[in-house]
This record gives sequence, structure tokens and C-alpha cells, in this order.
Amino acid sequence: MFDRLELVLPQPDDRWPLVRFLVNGEDVIEGSVGSDGRGRSPFAQFPVAGASELRATGEPRRVNLGEPECDGGCCGYLSAVVQRIGEVVLWSDWELPDGATRPMEYTFEAAAYEAELARAEADPWWRPEARTAGP
Repeated sequence: MFDRLELVLPQPDDRWPLVRFLVNGEDVIEGSVGSDGRGRSPFAQFPVAGASELRATGEPRRVNLGEPECDGGCCGYLSAVVQRIGEVVLWSDWELPDGATRPMEYTFEAAAYEAELARAEADPWWRPEARTAGP
């Protein structure tokens, strides 16, 4: 059985617009680094130019997903290696901030994973062009 990814996107009234990652309904960042942990900025997670680091390819790559309240530069980042293997996207080989709990290895059905990324990228209000576009 595959895991299910949901990207929780910031809302326009959020003081700190950060992306959160729910896997099977559980917040990965909160579960690992605690309730004060932070996701990444949507600008970093979904750049205007180029593909998101979350896009899985056959080439494994390390992706920062979050950090503790103190700052990733101080205590380390929560990151996983993201890789597509056939019709499966794998999050594995976690690196943890100081004092964090290691998340499980996650396997996602590739089509569902890509659909969730496409949903998140479809209408990002945080991009300058989305905020300045008129009716």
C-alpha cells in the first residue's frame, strides 16, 4: 500500500507563509522536529523558474523539507532523498536536525504524487504575478 502526500499551502493571511507536508494525514515536520518546526517558503519549494526539488526523477537528490524553530543553519535541516523508481516515488535516507525523530521511509504512487505537486503549483497566490494580476 502506498503512502499519501498532501501539501498544505500557506494562505494569504498567514503571517509566515510556509509549506507543510502531510503524509497519511500526519504532519511530517511536526512529527519529527516538534510543533515549533517550520516548513519551507513556497518561493523555495516552488520556484518561478525551474521545477520544484520535490519533482522526483531517476536521479536521487536531497531535498530540505523543514527546520526546527532555532533555524536550520544552527541545528540542521529535516531533509530526505527524493527519487523516482519506476512508478514509485521514494522519500528515504533522512537527515535530521539536532534532537529530531526520524520519519519513516515513504513510498508514493508516482501518478498520485505528481498530481499533488501539480495541484500545489496550479495557482500559487504567493507569486508576484498572481498578486498583481487584475480581474
